[in-house]
Amino acid sequence: MKKLSLGLLQVAGLTLFSMLVNVLTPFLHIPIPGSIIGMILLFLLLESGVIRLNWVEAGASWLLAELLLFFIPSAIGVMKYSKLLESNGLQVLAVVIVGTFAVMASSGLLTGAISKAKERRES
Repeated sequence: MKKLSLGLLQVAGLTLFSMLVNVLTPFLHIPIPGSIIGMILLFLLLESGVIRLNWVEAGASWLLAELLLFFIPSAIGVMKYSKLLESNGLQVLAVVIVGTFAVMASSGLLTGAISKAKERRES
């Protein structure tokens, strides 16, 4: 029960952090979404030690485990644009496929680099 409470508290904290960054982003006048700025800011705060990993780890792990649930609303929302898909479906499909492979490749490379960096720190 304690672990569940801790995870929920951490998810709430991450949600509040995200909402705060989304509110502050328009004042920066940068054409980057608040969610991206929030991830970069959270990464920098974790790396600098301002935020400790154990403060967000359980909540972040739960969010990552349930990530597929967050894509369902956007997948259903695509159905509203059937006319667009009929006329530009192949272009959209190509962008999705290229984007998927780009994310997979960059995630794999980044994971490998992080793994090597961890191995060097531990040895």
